Amino acid sequence: MSAPTAAPPSRWPACWLAGRVTCWRWLTPRVPLPPPQAAAAAAAAGRGGSPDGDGEHGESGGPSLWDEVEGLYTESASLRRSVGMALLSVVGFGAIRFVPHSFSIARRISEPHIMVRARHHNGTYSVYDDFREAYWWLRDETPRDSRVMAWWDYGYQISGVANRTTLADGNTWNHEHIALLGKCLVSSEEASHAITRHLADYVLLWTTRHNGMAADDLAKSPHMARIAGSVYPDINAQAFYLGKDGTPSKMMEESLLYRLHGWGLDEKIAPLQHFEEVYTTSHKMVRIYKVRDVSAESKAWRQQHGPGYPPALEEVLKTSKAFQQIHGL
Repeated sequence: MSAPTAAPPSRWPACWLAGRVTCWRWLTPRVPLPPPQAAAAAAAAGRGGSPDGDGEHGESGGPSLWDEVEGLYTESASLRRSVGMALLSVVGFGAIRFVPHSFSIARRISEPHIMVRARHHNGTYSVYDDFREAYWWLRDETPRDSRVMAWWDYGYQISGVANRTTLADGNTWNHEHIALLGKCLVSSEEASHAITRHLADYVLLWTTRHNGMAADDLAKSPHMARIAGSVYPDINAQAFYLGKDGTPSKMMEESLLYRLHGWGLDEKIAPLQHFEEVYTTSHKMVRIYKVRDVSAESKAWRQQHGPGYPPALEEVLKTSKAFQQIHGL
């Protein structure tokens, strides 16, 4: 958990001062024009212009509607007070609603990052600890040199809590690498395994929709497809989507991510060929799979040479194109 930060300075004094100045402007009667200026203004109004000859009156020579409203507002102190009180009421009502809303949001965004507290309809709370549970399983049940493939969002948690190597995290600036990761997840199981076996030992997915929280890897997968398609032309992001009724497109249904997400929970998903389920958390919010037939040669190359892709992936990398950032969209 990150260290608590100091509360921002209160803006109430500034708001109070601004409101007071505004209301003072509205509620203060205007000083009548001196007789010479008033006479000039009346004469100009009769001529259909301003004292300088280029006023903003209507074509008929009389005062415009805006002039009439402004004159009424200027002359009537009670009208100015009524307008001021109405605006104060609106601002006050908004403040009354905003303060409890702010406190409510503050409680929600102050929750621990890898724990989820949910409130039920009867007012009771439940704490879901599945993320910590999954990371500790990796820490305790996998070899120390294990490599975990997951979407980059969870990279820091995997390396920090599970103490395992992850393929990407929030500091991965190489777009082409993120695109390769996306390609592994949105491609078919067969195509994905041909790449994944050279990069990772385990695959971790967030599957929170099995516990009623839809913002999981399946929800993010169209975004993964767009990133992958921006570098690898064989990934057609337009064909990868989840319909409004929850029905996946043909490409999504055949993807590794979709199959791992629902394997064993959706009877329509055929048995896996290249991945083995090794752990699913208590509330089915995280699932971990072991990659079968991991390339020992590629893993040894990586340990000897450090950062980089093993030679076995050269043919895959040749199909990529340099990512061109599109500005202004």
